[in-house]
Amino acid sequence: MQEVAATPGEIILEPCARNTAPAITLAALATENPADLLLVMPSDHMIRNITAFQKAVLASVPVAQSRWLVTFGIEPATGYGYIRQGEPIVGSTKSWSAEKFFEKPNQENAEKMLADGGYHWNAGIFLFRADSFLAAMENYAPKILTACRTAMDSKRTDNGLCYPDPEAFASAPSDSIDYAIMERAETVAVTPTSPGWSDVGSWDALFDLCNKDEQSNVIFGKAVTIDSGKNLIHSQDLEISVLGVENLIIVTHGNRVMILPRGQSQNVKKIVQRIEGED
Repeated sequence: MQEVAATPGEIILEPCARNTAPAITLAALATENPADLLLVMPSDHMIRNITAFQKAVLASVPVAQSRWLVTFGIEPATGYGYIRQGEPIVGSTKSWSAEKFFEKPNQENAEKMLADGGYHWNAGIFLFRADSFLAAMENYAPKILTACRTAMDSKRTDNGLCYPDPEAFASAPSDSIDYAIMERAETVAVTPTSPGWSDVGSWDALFDLCNKDEQSNVIFGKAVTIDSGKNLIHSQDLEISVLGVENLIIVTHGNRVMILPRGQSQNVKKIVQRIEGED
């Protein structure tokens, strides 16, 4: 925030991981005005076209102020879950009611959805009034709301940081905002947008997004590459040297090094599971 000259309000620190619904509930409870709008954005997503995203948000403000829970629909691709848009929302030219949420379909159904049109990938970015969100939590996830309210009532603050009560927050059921309310509430809207979005969910996605050197390598940290191309090297602790290799992902963390072919980063969890089993 300091790097981009942003002046934050209260920064709330989760005592433990309880997924997105409890985390957003803490923020909603911290608002000074119940009618305040919350723009909820994952911190690890990439948005290339900031202007297009800002236009979608601004177009959604009147919808959210009318007590709709707005989600932003990204141009879909196979492999994701979808939102099917319903009827246009009165007074808006950019937003539709969210008619139904779909889990990740198989390839055949996904291609059919794309061909039919009217389907959008849920990017996990939301806009709504604090009181509208809290009312939905009261209706659909009251245990989460109660735990978060108790945690904020007993919060501790220090230098602009807010520490909710750890024991109270830990008692909240762990659930995502999608499962807790978005897939259940009646006043959910979707605003389609194409802002060059990626959730950067893998090392392969990071490679695709980043600028390449003259050998088409993506390098973070210190590395020497000789006759080597199309590699992703991410190392802040060690200097990596490679010769005559292509299409590799090389990542270091402390005294650990991970090497795997590009295109297989979805299998990183297998490495993590093996390491955790040995520890």
